[in-house]
Amino acid sequence: MHRRSFLSLTPLAPAALGARMEPGFTPLFDGRTLAGWTIQDGPQSAFSVRDGAIAGHQSSMFPAWLRSSRQYETFDFRCEVFIKGWTDGGIYLHAPEHGRNTWVGAQVKIFHQQDKVPQPNSMGSIFPIIAPSRVNVRQGEWNPIRILSDWPRLQVWINGEQVQDLNVDLIPELKYRLRRGYLGLSALGYPLRFRNLQIRELPDSEKWEPLYESDADMEKWFISESNPKAPAVFDSINGVMRVDGSGHLATKERYRDFQLHLYARGPQHHNGGILFRSIGKGLSGGRHYEIQLHNVEEAHYPTGSLYYYKRSIYPRIEDDKWYLLQLVVRDRSCLVRINGENVLEYNQLENLDAGHIEIQAHQPGRWMEFKQIRVKRL
Repeated sequence: MHRRSFLSLTPLAPAALGARMEPGFTPLFDGRTLAGWTIQDGPQSAFSVRDGAIAGHQSSMFPAWLRSSRQYETFDFRCEVFIKGWTDGGIYLHAPEHGRNTWVGAQVKIFHQQDKVPQPNSMGSIFPIIAPSRVNVRQGEWNPIRILSDWPRLQVWINGEQVQDLNVDLIPELKYRLRRGYLGLSALGYPLRFRNLQIRELPDSEKWEPLYESDADMEKWFISESNPKAPAVFDSINGVMRVDGSGHLATKERYRDFQLHLYARGPQHHNGGILFRSIGKGLSGGRHYEIQLHNVEEAHYPTGSLYYYKRSIYPRIEDDKWYLLQLVVRDRSCLVRINGENVLEYNQLENLDAGHIEIQAHQPGRWMEFKQIRVKRL
């Protein structure tokens, strides 16, 4: 019999009745239903409730996961995980709306093995980057897990022992991960079970300015350039900015050093761009930098490139699917991250003046869409 099939038939330890709720905490699971959670990227059979616990099914194979209904920034999260036999999975922190949870946000690894030498894929690791200080797994028992996210500090406890105490600002692989997002549960097709999920939210520390989230935010922009032969069209539809034609839409505010986050997508061979430190006249202006959005792997400047200056490492994006773009501009340097990977780093910017951020519609018929555009001044 297949290992996973065998484990799924073993008797399940009953969930504790009257689970203790810590003072100041809010329950995230009612013990009876998946209310407040949504199954993502998998079949509806991937997760269910059994004996007062959230249970993973064989169909919970990657990339299926269970997502919280809300996003969180800073918090104290508690839960218990039942481990028996070979099990594998994780708890996602700050998972994105779209994209790769473990690389855009973070994952605290759940694994059955009692490693004597902790590894970056051991129980309690920030998978697959930071090994825990020690491994403490209790087979055939409920294992309490606590995750304290109070940026820039990230701490993890397993079975009452602290296994992570990190300043993420000092870790290059974690420094630019999302600091606000969804909580998530992953079971990877194993019969993992979760119970007593609860959270205490802490005061937010991130200071983001929404540039576009709804129709009302279009007032923060102006059309900076439009080709009379193929006029640019910038529509706002249900929280999605759709662009087509040829032209540019610019922010009314100017920014010098900043972080920009947005989701983008387009059809096959889409062609657009993000301008920064511009004078607000699109490509007709003599001063600007452009991050290319051109999904052609063998293009001279594919998506993520600093047009004219440096080619990016071609990112992992797919036609018609949303991807997260992060742009960090500080003094003479700029960094482009797409779906959690650094695809361009450049440190020879000559124009250090504050300027507009512009959305480019470059080619009629090659529409692009953008949403959740936000900026943070540095």
